[in-house]
Amino acid sequence: MRSSATTLALSYVAFGIAALVLFAAPLWYAWQVTIRDSRTELLRADAQRFAEVFRREGPAGLTGFINTRVGMQIAGERILLLTDPELHPLAGNLPAWPADIPTDAGIYTRHVTLGGHQTQAMFVHTVLPGGYNLLVGRDQALFAPLTRRFWYGLAAAVGVLLIAGALGGLMVRRSVLVRVDGIRHAVQAIMQGDLSHRLPTHSSSDELDTLARMINGMLEQLEQLVHGVRDVSNSIAHDLRTPLAELRSRLEELSLRRPHSEETFAEVDAAVADVDRVIGVFNALLRLAEIDAGMRRSGFVAVDAAELARQAVEFYVPAAELKGINLSFRGEGPVRVSGDPVLLAQALGNLIDNALKYAGQDGTIEVAVATGADGRTRISVADHGPGIPDAEKPKVPGRFYRGDVSRGTPGVGLGLSLVESVARLHGGDLELLDNDPGLRARMAIASAA
Repeated sequence: MRSSATTLALSYVAFGIAALVLFAAPLWYAWQVTIRDSRTELLRADAQRFAEVFRREGPAGLTGFINTRVGMQIAGERILLLTDPELHPLAGNLPAWPADIPTDAGIYTRHVTLGGHQTQAMFVHTVLPGGYNLLVGRDQALFAPLTRRFWYGLAAAVGVLLIAGALGGLMVRRSVLVRVDGIRHAVQAIMQGDLSHRLPTHSSSDELDTLARMINGMLEQLEQLVHGVRDVSNSIAHDLRTPLAELRSRLEELSLRRPHSEETFAEVDAAVADVDRVIGVFNALLRLAEIDAGMRRSGFVAVDAAELARQAVEFYVPAAELKGINLSFRGEGPVRVSGDPVLLAQALGNLIDNALKYAGQDGTIEVAVATGADGRTRISVADHGPGIPDAEKPKVPGRFYRGDVSRGTPGVGLGLSLVESVARLHGGDLELLDNDPGLRARMAIASAA
């Protein structure tokens, strides 16, 4: 079975051969033009020398000169013919004037019979004074070895490219298959349930390493989600067991005692409160699931964060006054963000509600909206309550987490989880800072484009 590495190597070899052919084509053309021009110049130089001899010594002198040259030269080196005005041969190694060469002066390429065999030659025809005709030619087969050497060189280059491509393909295939085999073993371990396993990476930072790092990041998130689901399941079982056990105990006691109607209705009201508490937990979990899945992005509109925070403060002022808490708002002008106004209001309401729980009698709470240097909008709620220890701050936004300070207060530990999910949905995060004393919960969200 052909691997992708082999296919890639073969593709590179084919591309290299195509590039070599494209490079050789103009080189071959230049070669042919250069050879033809060189032959033409040599023939013209020879014809000019013979014409000089004719002008100095006349027809008889040129006849003797040509016969001497023909006798001295290598067979087929030059093709020479001198004729009278009626084209009767006077000297040379051609028995007669070629029938297909016209009587006009010029350069011609024709097939002639020379030494008993036919060959193709290039001729320069010169008309001498008195009507005499001179043919000077060269057999083009003399240049065939140079042409063969060119093709041999091109074939050798193709052969070297094929061998190098084959060896390179084998090396690439071996390297890729080793990397892929490591990835395959890691994926098999993950498929068998070992979510802590990670794909092997190297220091080369190539494409496979980049992909492996991205997959490892995805696996880390997946492992966190799986552990989160497991923790949430355990927390749900723990937090729902108490109200359900109380509900069952209350109903069982009613069934056994059958008290008078007033006490019965009181117990029924308490049972309804337990059921409402269970329903509240499930509703909060459903909201968190929708936020984590990004389903609420469809409700994004332009929102004035400052006005939204001002309205939330006005809504909670009566509750704050009942506890003697001073609840105030600080902000300058409209602050535009793109988001879901309902979710933002719920998140801000959770922060204010938490502050009201821990601010204490005659405490102060300040809600502020401002735009940071990074362009993000920050909505903060600061109180002067007991605050949160530094060791617990990373854990508090976890679902169902209840710190030591919050053990005696109502709630199931999902408020800050919802705030963090809303902030993350809006391209931001939740920060828990010291207010010296107290806590400053700051929700950062991306500003409107």
